[in-house]
Amino acid sequence: MILFGSLSEASQPFMKQLSDALESNPTFSLYFTTAVRWIFVILALFILLKSIKSLLEAKNTPETWAYLALPDGSSQPLTHWENVLGRAKSADIVIDILTVSRNHGTLIRNEKGNWKYNDLGSKGGSMVNGKIVYRSTPVHAGDTISLAGADCLLVPASLQEKMENYDARKKKTRKFPPWSPLLALTIFQILLCIQLIIAKGSDLPITVPLSILGLTVLMWAFCTFLRIMRRTNFEMETIAFFLCTLNLAVTASAAPGEVFKQFITIILGVALFFAMCLYLRDLRRTLLTRRILVAASIVLLLINVVFGTSANGAVNWVHLGGFSIQPSEFVKIAFIFIGSATLDELYEKKNLGLFMLFSLFCLGCLAVMGDFGTAAIFFVTYLVISFLRSGEFSKLILTIGVAVAGGLMILRFRPYIADRFATWGHAWDYANAGGFQQTRTMSAGASGGLVGYGSGNGWLHGVFASDTDLVFGMLCEEWGLIIAILAVLSIMTLGIFAVRSIMAGRSTFYTIAACSATSLFIFQTMLNVFGAVDILPLTGVTFPFVSNGGTSMIVSWGMLAFLKAADTRQGASIAVRSSHDEEEVEEEMEGGGL
Repeated sequence: MILFGSLSEASQPFMKQLSDALESNPTFSLYFTTAVRWIFVILALFILLKSIKSLLEAKNTPETWAYLALPDGSSQPLTHWENVLGRAKSADIVIDILTVSRNHGTLIRNEKGNWKYNDLGSKGGSMVNGKIVYRSTPVHAGDTISLAGADCLLVPASLQEKMENYDARKKKTRKFPPWSPLLALTIFQILLCIQLIIAKGSDLPITVPLSILGLTVLMWAFCTFLRIMRRTNFEMETIAFFLCTLNLAVTASAAPGEVFKQFITIILGVALFFAMCLYLRDLRRTLLTRRILVAASIVLLLINVVFGTSANGAVNWVHLGGFSIQPSEFVKIAFIFIGSATLDELYEKKNLGLFMLFSLFCLGCLAVMGDFGTAAIFFVTYLVISFLRSGEFSKLILTIGVAVAGGLMILRFRPYIADRFATWGHAWDYANAGGFQQTRTMSAGASGGLVGYGSGNGWLHGVFASDTDLVFGMLCEEWGLIIAILAVLSIMTLGIFAVRSIMAGRSTFYTIAACSATSLFIFQTMLNVFGAVDILPLTGVTFPFVSNGGTSMIVSWGMLAFLKAADTRQGASIAVRSSHDEEEVEEEMEGGGL
């Protein structure tokens, strides 16, 4: 902070000279702005389409970890860390014997390669090496697992198969080195600084270009450090850093004095992302954390209800000294931690019941706070988690019915929310009343065309919440439709990657967490974008990574850690233990391990 302040003071005279020189040469400024708008589009297409293409082509390859010899003499490969054994067709290992229950038991591997068997309350019971088992029991290679008299033998994969698995993982993992996208993004950021100086002149605080260049240093340092740690895939981080650049750009245009604060929250977000990735490596430790997170979430929401201050009808801000935070944003991370579950936990109905109670508490607090947008996001995330945990549509339909009834009651007692619904779809009929923000957003967005007016040259930044709730319109106006759509596609791509990672997930905990985090990202983006253009009611939620807001930025990086934890490609994620790193794997192979 002190160094940053010193740089600000030292750079102030240079900034004044530069802005004066540009103001005295309007012809250069005009030609620069005209040309750079297209250069921005070309750079954005290179950065984002390269990252999106790599994520869509990514293959989280399933591997054979062991075999289960069945009573009929056949052997079934165990390609997941978590496997359901039973007679049901949906089971991972189908044992078609009448005495075997539909979902008889689970066979689960941990990150150290150790297996455990757990009976799921089957009618015929289970035995390991002739001993009746009722709870999770260690199983070793060569042990016999009896399911209601049906004997199965756990057979280890051969050393040759392990080497083939390892080679296949290496070959099918396409590396995504960050250097060319980072170079393009660096050029993008330098040109952005010049464009903002041209647009704002001497009114632009020196902290704006210093913050943007600080982001440049941060992303190079972060990616260099991860490359030293032998990580090879940086698509998600590249997308996030690009969206953060847009965040600083729209903040500089609408609220230049807040850019440095926003830069600090990006640093905090990257730190949270790194810390969560390291913490998510250990599944057992992660599961033990959930009780603490339940208590912390309850405390945060109660603090929000009791000490929160009203802003635009919702009591979702808490002021601490000179800072304002939204505790409900941090609860989003805890909500996914608490809702995700391992395979064994999916068959314990009490766990889902406890999660339902916790969800009701969260939604109740948000209803009291009047934060309809965040409540909708929590509810959709709850539906995704519930379906992934139970797979039952009937329960979801009942839940949606109850939620609709509750929503109607909220509309009855929260007039400001009802007013937003009253103008929904009729914004132009109330252009100077309830539809003021949407009509201005649509007008500004349409005027931007394909490449926009240039950062800092728009007028929508003068409308309230232009850099938060209406940020999509600001992107369209100043950056153009192409870059605005690319920003949305980036979020959608993260969701596609999360769904595709399910087949090779280490644990249902990671896959549920990743799918829940991306569903939250996608639904939040939909509410922000469609709300700004009157396709959906304006709910006051942010565009992940792009909208101005410190708490939102930190939480967006935290959510990204759940996706990284589901990425099992070779060397792609620090959230996967170093047993996947090349040197250690080769050492284990030489010693006959794995």
